Amino acid sequence: MIYIHLFFEFFKIGMFSIGGGLATLPFLYQMVDKYSWITSEDLLNMIAVAESTPGPIGINTATFVGYKAGSLLGGIVATMGIITPAIVIISLIVHYFMKFNENPIVRAGFNGIRPAVVGLIGAAGFEVARVTLFDPQHYTTTHNFLYLLDYKAILLFTVMLFAMNKYKKHPILYIVASAIIGIVFKY
Repeated sequence: MIYIHLFFEFFKIGMFSIGGGLATLPFLYQMVDKYSWITSEDLLNMIAVAESTPGPIGINTATFVGYKAGSLLGGIVATMGIITPAIVIISLIVHYFMKFNENPIVRAGFNGIRPAVVGLIGAAGFEVARVTLFDPQHYTTTHNFLYLLDYKAILLFTVMLFAMNKYKKHPILYIVASAIIGIVFKY
């Protein structure tokens, strides 16, 4: 039964997260609330690992969640669930694209999808920033507004954002630098 749930949950994610891996994040957060397969912290760690390793974030995350929920077979089933819609949709697009490429309705549909994708990615970015840069648990125990912000995370974020904009190096360098800083300062 768990394998059927895994397949269909990730099938839905694969079907409706148009725009790439970051667009899957709102759906993944929703899944964390719905099932006990992983925690929010597991998901944040998986996002960090998936962004740092080769391969699409959605597939890496599906494999991880599936493995945690249902061992090796769960990982395979979840991965198959998330890639099945893409395979079907791409097969249909390739078959019919040349025929409908100049159709104004098709063009309008693609133009309508773009803002939705930006919105999904923006929502995912907001959620990651909210969980990473703020520490509401520490605030609720102390009731001190100064403890609402995670100053180390904000400082690291600011430094990396500045460095990325000033030096324009490959993103993997900033990921590795952030990982080293996290290890050295036991963040």
